[in-house]
Amino acid sequence: MECFKIAIIGAGVVGSAIARELSKFDIKTVLIEKEHDVSLGASKANSGIVHGGYAGKSGTLKGELCIRGNQMFEALNSALNFGYRRTGAYMLAFSERDFEVIQHQIQNGVKVGESGYALLDEKKLKERLPHVSDQAIGALYIPTVGVTSPYEFTIALAENAIENGVTLKLDFEVDKIHKDKTGCYEITATNSDTLLAEIIINVAGEHSDKIARLFGDESIKLLKRKGQYILFGKDQSYLTDQVIFQLPNDKGKGILVTTTYHGNLMIGPDAEDMRLDVNKDTSVESLEYVIQTARRSIPNINLKRALTTFSGVRSMSETGDFIIRPSEIEGLFHVAGIDSPGLTSSPAIAKYVVEMLKNAGVDLKDKTYFKADRAPLIKSQKQDSKMMCRCEGITEAEIRDCLSRGIPVDTTDAVKRRVRAGMGNCQGAYCRPRVKALLAEALDLPEAQIKTRTETHVAPTRVSIEVIRNLNV
Repeated sequence: MECFKIAIIGAGVVGSAIARELSKFDIKTVLIEKEHDVSLGASKANSGIVHGGYAGKSGTLKGELCIRGNQMFEALNSALNFGYRRTGAYMLAFSERDFEVIQHQIQNGVKVGESGYALLDEKKLKERLPHVSDQAIGALYIPTVGVTSPYEFTIALAENAIENGVTLKLDFEVDKIHKDKTGCYEITATNSDTLLAEIIINVAGEHSDKIARLFGDESIKLLKRKGQYILFGKDQSYLTDQVIFQLPNDKGKGILVTTTYHGNLMIGPDAEDMRLDVNKDTSVESLEYVIQTARRSIPNINLKRALTTFSGVRSMSETGDFIIRPSEIEGLFHVAGIDSPGLTSSPAIAKYVVEMLKNAGVDLKDKTYFKADRAPLIKSQKQDSKMMCRCEGITEAEIRDCLSRGIPVDTTDAVKRRVRAGMGNCQGAYCRPRVKALLAEALDLPEAQIKTRTETHVAPTRVSIEVIRNLNV
């Protein structure tokens, strides 16, 4: 069996960014993912915010890598066509004391190399955000903040890595690891599939501590924290086309109100520490808190236009900073505890990991040719192709395009994450059976074998959207 030079465990946004960065070098790399697609952990379920310098404390890896990552998004989007828009953000003040906290945020941003902040009084804030709460007496404007689609970004990174020679192994849940006589690590999956690699990069998200323990490394200690969200129809984006924060707290950046890259209003997340039962369920109690807190920023949020709820689990280190370092175990490197601003930092983390490998003596020679660009998905007009999703205006040609880009696409949810068929007001009621029929035809399978969900684990329990629409909060 051939031995890969490097195996990356975890095909979330950070693992996929590392895979793309390593694909620039003449080195055999494999990207391992336990699920049937990339971007199915925290990379799928987060705020999609490209944060500014306030988000990472000066003197920490977060502080260094967040600002560097932010500065890379414009060029990355030009090359990979995943969708990114710089919107700017407002951090609201509700008291004079809040402005003291905001001053600390400005000082931290300046220390990490960011500028352009503007303090707004109540009048200027109202001019810019006419729907903001009357309770807000001012704000900090942060021009460098943007929004992206986190799963589309991850998919683009992984597709480009594959196009440049990285091997992707899906459905490979790591179960056992040991070194063979040649010095390669033999990695065995729960389905008994195996592969060999000299070097392991542990980027397994909330499972990074488990992967470390398979090597006998007990040094990775993670706190799992769940955040719940509500997504609304695009007609609610009139409330804001920018990101609105309240002041950060010890559990994160607080409840935000934002318009997503694709134009839906979104509120959340809360922060619930998970101990034994780590799940992605949503609850009425938590979502009521999200609504009440979000309305402190924007009062006129119309619950009748709620489309869906979801949650994501992010993993924090004991120190609160990213863990990016070699293990004491030879050939093992950790990239763990990547909570917010992990999405923003991901491209900078990838470059940091490459330098870490070089410093550890890994020979990385540039390829003679690296294809930096990824073609955008076809945007076909209705007259050119059969309309499949009326809510989002997605045609058959667009769906067929997303099926031929290096990663297997064989569920309706996988299509949804790539072209948004099923993301609209009817949440797939119209298009899902049509997408299923198209997949069956394209893959030469009976329709009964085409699944909706990509994930293999039991689906989370979500609050009925009718319950949300009728909440009296």
